[in-house]
Amino acid sequence: MPTTIILVDDHAVVREGIGSLLKEMPSAFEVVGEAADGPAAIELVREMVPDMVLLDLMMPQMDGVSVVRAIKTASPRTYITVLTSAEEDELAFAAIEAGAQSFLLKSMLGDELLSTLLRIAGGEDVIHPFVAKRILKVVRSSREPVPNPFAALTDRELEVLRELAEGGSNARIAQKLHISETTVKSHISNVLGKLHLNDRTEAVAYAWRKGLLKPGQGPGPHV
Repeated sequence: MPTTIILVDDHAVVREGIGSLLKEMPSAFEVVGEAADGPAAIELVREMVPDMVLLDLMMPQMDGVSVVRAIKTASPRTYITVLTSAEEDELAFAAIEAGAQSFLLKSMLGDELLSTLLRIAGGEDVIHPFVAKRILKVVRSSREPVPNPFAALTDRELEVLRELAEGGSNARIAQKLHISETTVKSHISNVLGKLHLNDRTEAVAYAWRKGLLKPGQGPGPHV
């Protein structure tokens, strides 16, 4: 039995072009519907339950990622092949998370598109190498470690900031760290300068916001 396909693209000429290609292999593919926007595509999928949807990510009325998610909800068995352009890296990555399974470039030649769709119909997931490279770049950038917001501080300056964030006065910090109040003031001045903060209140807020204190710790009374 041929693989039933719904074509989803807001450009009629694109749908017509792909449809003409698929008609060259009637034993392999059968176009059972076309849609020009997301809501129409979802409704058509509910009605036809096709084997595959060939989907453009850039859609009017509803973004392509939301369309992918809705199609998977309406018809979990329907395989989603995305047609993407080089400028849609983050959309492509989001579409993977939403349930899309294969990604092809809009710039592919007709014969290449047909042969790739045959591979997909045969059970192979295909991500065009160019798309894969771009998606990998997005994934890597999203997993880059967050820089240490306190990297510019010395160990002693970090200790002073932690005590300050816990509510310590200059006198209390000096007593706990066995240093003079003058030295505490000097360290606080250095902390404010290095972190580009205006005063002690901003320093305390920054320390809390950036997670300097461990969960369960809270500011104590100012002494």
